[in-house]
Amino acid sequence: MVNAVLDAIRAVPPGLAYAIIALLVFGEAAVFLGFVVPGETAVLLGGFMASQGHLDITTLIVVVVVSAILGDSVGYEVGKHFGPRILRLRPLRRHGDRIEAAQAMLRRRGGPAVFLGRWTAFFRAVMPGIAGLSRLHYRTFLLWNALGGIAWGVTFCLVGYFAGASYQKVASAIGEGAAVLVGLIVVTALVVWHVRRRRREQAEEDHPSGEEPIGA
Repeated sequence: MVNAVLDAIRAVPPGLAYAIIALLVFGEAAVFLGFVVPGETAVLLGGFMASQGHLDITTLIVVVVVSAILGDSVGYEVGKHFGPRILRLRPLRRHGDRIEAAQAMLRRRGGPAVFLGRWTAFFRAVMPGIAGLSRLHYRTFLLWNALGGIAWGVTFCLVGYFAGASYQKVASAIGEGAAVLVGLIVVTALVVWHVRRRRREQAEEDHPSGEEPIGA
């Protein structure tokens, strides 16, 4: 089963793989694609493909970082020119509390909120648009957007890369069967962590702290 998955991954031409990853990362904030497919999923897979020798890790990092910065810049312009209408879209109306939390973070921290938002899937999708809507100075936005894009892109590319390399080491040391077992345990732990994080975020939405926005 594992070999079949790896063969399927290798079957994707490198140029197409780079393009798909770039589009997913770019679209996450530019067209709010992050509500459907978090960009980090594509980046982690790209890192894994690089560990298998199917992609070049340096090229992957450049593609991811540039796509992240450009996508957020487009998201900023969308928010600046169409912000109120975007917020009235049905997918965003359902997240009113989280939108307010993102706006409060931006009012409180300014530019650094753009950097911090990069590390959370929801904020990563909406923070650039909210920054544009809030008329955060573009030079300030671009600085923190670039820093966040570089840090996030390098981190998740390398996480996927070293995860794939670790699988290969485990497989060669203790056999493929045991490696699959270890992989299943790791995946299960990640799924449990993801579900718990989602439940915690949902609980925060349902029971807001009642604190006033800092800096309001």
